[in-house]
Amino acid sequence: MQRFPETDAVGPGDPRYRRLAARGYNKRYSARPETIHLARSPEQVEHVVGAAVAAGKRLAVRSGGHCEEPFVDDHDVRVLIDLRPMRSISYDPDMRAFCVEPGATLREVFAALHEGWGVTIPAGSCPSVGIGGHIPGGAYGPLSREHGMVVDHLYAVEVVVVGEDGRARRVVATREPGDPNHDLWWGHTGAGGGNFGVVTRYWLRSPDADGDDPATLLPKPPSTLLTSSLGWYWKDLDEPSFTRLVRNHCEWYERNSHDGTPFASLDTGFTLNRRAPDEKIMLELQISGDVPGAAGLVDSYVAAVVDGVEVPYTIESDTGPWLELTLAYDDSTGGYPIRFKSKGSYLRACWSERQLATLYRHLTDDAEDADSAGVYLHGYGGRVNAAGPAATANPHRDSILVAYYNVDWLGAKYDERWMTWMREFYRDMHADTGGVPVPGPITDGSYINYPDVDLADPAWNTSGVPWHTLYFKDNYPRLQEIKARWDPLDVFRHALSIRLPGE
Repeated sequence: MQRFPETDAVGPGDPRYRRLAARGYNKRYSARPETIHLARSPEQVEHVVGAAVAAGKRLAVRSGGHCEEPFVDDHDVRVLIDLRPMRSISYDPDMRAFCVEPGATLREVFAALHEGWGVTIPAGSCPSVGIGGHIPGGAYGPLSREHGMVVDHLYAVEVVVVGEDGRARRVVATREPGDPNHDLWWGHTGAGGGNFGVVTRYWLRSPDADGDDPATLLPKPPSTLLTSSLGWYWKDLDEPSFTRLVRNHCEWYERNSHDGTPFASLDTGFTLNRRAPDEKIMLELQISGDVPGAAGLVDSYVAAVVDGVEVPYTIESDTGPWLELTLAYDDSTGGYPIRFKSKGSYLRACWSERQLATLYRHLTDDAEDADSAGVYLHGYGGRVNAAGPAATANPHRDSILVAYYNVDWLGAKYDERWMTWMREFYRDMHADTGGVPVPGPITDGSYINYPDVDLADPAWNTSGVPWHTLYFKDNYPRLQEIKARWDPLDVFRHALSIRLPGE
């Protein structure tokens, strides 16, 4: 076995190996590396990367373990760097920014920033997601309509890169225009992880922040949240009422997703799950309790959504401290080995009438129930749409909603059934554009943190538009140039990684 200096290497004979190898969220895939390295410092990461390259061994990196495709859990990966021990969160006075290590989860980041300094970042709603993989894709969450994406607050990154000589070294890159490493920072503002190197530190500071008081350098979260959960029983819904409900929701976002909207602090998640006995479709919403007239804004939104929908609905509301309600969501699998397939798309406008009919048809089919299946509509826009498409590597800056398609199940024997169901559902939703969400009047490609290898498969993408356009649009050539400069040996690669120029 190759020996790596100054790191805790775990091999198949170690009692820790099985648990660490299986830490990935999607149990359709499993890691089988020769060694798993529990990195505790940037220096250790640098040593492991350098030794792996020298030995000619394929490597991958894990932080939270939520990657939805086998970018990490690939049987060709021989060296797996596990960053979970690196989860320090602190204030760096020299950078005038908060330093967050990549192994920290969103739960840990939210709690540390809020309890230590009364600030936060507009990150995702799943507390167990690792910050290491979350930030490079752009990162959005319930506060993004008010504060933008997390990368809009990313000041700097420290990255272990590998040069043409095969030597690993650490580089710090900032958003300062005069920084000679600025392009490496930009590549980590929406291109996803596993492309240019291993990020060992993130520094976060809002671009308009002044002074050196940590309590003023990132957004302040609401002191309280007003939340509501609305539900419609499937048994009460027919196709016209379902269609009207979804259309009302989407059209409200068409009217209220510009930067500066008075509804910026209102965020929603609409779960359009498959029909089942006694099941509901659920609409969750939250708004800052600090906003004047917050309750009235909620009432206005709800009235717009239920307008013309003659179907009863249930509603439960709550008010509480922001941190308590934010961390209340349980995104664990409860110990079950969940297998799943997911896909995504950005929406610039409401789905067409044909798409709404397709949505209803697939959600009401007679297939045997999966553990869960359907589409989740995330609220989007607002301050996210204040930036231009080239300001960060994430170019999707004029969308109103993000659609997350997902199905999960227990047991490998159901893989073919539910993979086929999801692929056909997604293909049919985008039948007018070759089975994928080609940028146009309604859709605008997809989010790289919802990776989907089918977008690179001509069997499922018949649009003639390459996968990298769906994820990166016109930013892709610049990303290729960054790849050529910082990873010329293509050490950091996976099924949807940035390709070197000419590939």
